Amino acid sequence: MAIASVGVLLALIAGISRTGLAMARGGDLPGWLAAVHPRARTPYRAEIAVGAIVIVAVAFGDLRGAIAFSSVAVLAYYAIANAAAWTLPRGHARGARVVPALGLVGCIVVALALPWQSVAQGAIVLAAGALVFTARRIARRQ
Repeated sequence: MAIASVGVLLALIAGISRTGLAMARGGDLPGWLAAVHPRARTPYRAEIAVGAIVIVAVAFGDLRGAIAFSSVAVLAYYAIANAAAWTLPRGHARGARVVPALGLVGCIVVALALPWQSVAQGAIVLAAGALVFTARRIARRQ
């Protein structure tokens, strides 16, 4: 289990660091996270930041809780992607909205099957992020 957990955390570091890069480029995270290494072409600062967060979470927290929390976050991310796919034009494919609908429902069902503490923590973090995002958007308009 420990080796599998480390593998999952390492895979998440790569994905989250690239999401952090995109968010930094969009102005939703500090701009210094948008740096790309000139030779390796990787978001090295975002990878270092995410790696540091993972080290702190593993060193001071429960590994199972950290994995469950990250699972909630990843499932929320995919749920949002499926909800966004629902809004795309239908095109010519018959039943084009079935797949995103099933994906959205599947993400919600799997997330709710996780420990309730992790789901609650994930909901709090996502709500806080939504509030900060909304506040920044309102501030930019004024």
